[in-house]
Amino acid sequence: MTTANSGNILLVEDEENLHDTLKLNLELEGYSVTSAFDGNKALKAVENEYFDLIIMDVMLPELDGISATERIRIQNIETPILILSAKNTTQDKVTGLKKGADDYLTKPFDLEELLLRVYKLIEKNKKLQDKESISDSFIFGDNQIFFNAQQATTWDGKTIELSKKETMLLKLLFENKNEVVPREKILQVVWGYNVFPATRTIDNFILNFRKYFEKDSRNPSYFHSVRGVGYKFTDN
Repeated sequence: MTTANSGNILLVEDEENLHDTLKLNLELEGYSVTSAFDGNKALKAVENEYFDLIIMDVMLPELDGISATERIRIQNIETPILILSAKNTTQDKVTGLKKGADDYLTKPFDLEELLLRVYKLIEKNKKLQDKESISDSFIFGDNQIFFNAQQATTWDGKTIELSKKETMLLKLLFENKNEVVPREKILQVVWGYNVFPATRTIDNFILNFRKYFEKDSRNPSYFHSVRGVGYKFTDN
């Protein structure tokens, strides 16, 4: 492995020596590591911070790793989860995968194997999230966006200037047309935040887009908020 890796990892492991060993080696590989020592703290962490990968032990105090994994998936958080467990039967592995884990590694494990699995999961997730980029301009209805110029022509013939973040958010929504884009992904891609501010930050941008591009901003055709999940652009 090299030290050129990047990614934000949540390490959920309550056994101190193993936790410290994993954290040290992950950081030596170039990853940023956040620690949690029980399932409940893991849930709080994913609500407030973006992670590229979660490494989840099964035998945790308060809330076990399988239950924590299931709750994370119920919240529509798609971050890859690598389960670590001393339970090595086929049924244990099947249960972990059914509850939402992406990979399952039994203890004791080889450190190089774990680091390789971490690398593969993060890279696979990045490829899944990287949609095919759209061109310099985008037309929807009677509106047209010019990304490089940070300008738009609206349905009523006006030419408006767009901020850099407005342009980035529009492009992200267009690239994921007809799909809900989670709030945490928007804040990570557009704002570059790990720790997220209030949801209102994005809401204000969506309200502006409706004013710019919707003929009836109170009954939007293009820009939608999906309560508790994220935001969506539709153009049917």
